Amino acid sequence: VQLQASGGGSAQAGDSLRLSCTTAERRTGSSYTMSWFRQAPGKEREFVAASAWRAYATHYGDSVKGRFTISRDNAGDTISLQMNALRPEDTAIYYCAAGAPFDSVIMDPKLYDFWGQGTQVTVSS
Repeated sequence: VQLQASGGGSAQAGDSLRLSCTTAERRTGSSYTMSWFRQAPGKEREFVAASAWRAYATHYGDSVKGRFTISRDNAGDTISLQMNALRPEDTAIYYCAAGAPFDSVIMDPKLYDFWGQGTQVTVSS
C-alpha cells in the first residue's frame, strides 16, 4: 500500500492546520488501520491518532486529545487530521501509516507496515 500525505506547513500558536493521507490505489485502505504519527528532532516517533480498520474507531494520543480530530472517507482510503489550537510542541514531521495492529497496541509504530513520506508541521509562538 502506497500512502501519499499532504497538507502541513507553518502556523502560529492557536491556529489550525489540516493533513490528509490517501492510498495510491483505490479501495486498498479499508482493511487497514490508518494512523498519524509524528517525530520531532531528537525524539522518538510519537502516536498522534488512528482510525482503526474495525468500524473506523478513533484513538488519540494524550497530547492531542480535544485538539486534533481524525476522520476517514467512506471508501476507507483517505484519512484527514484536523489540528486545532496548535502549540509549538506540535512541531514535528507528521507521518501517516497503515497496518493491522490490535487496538490495544495501536500506538506502537513498529506494528505498521506502510508509511507515507512525512510532512512538516511548524508551529511558532
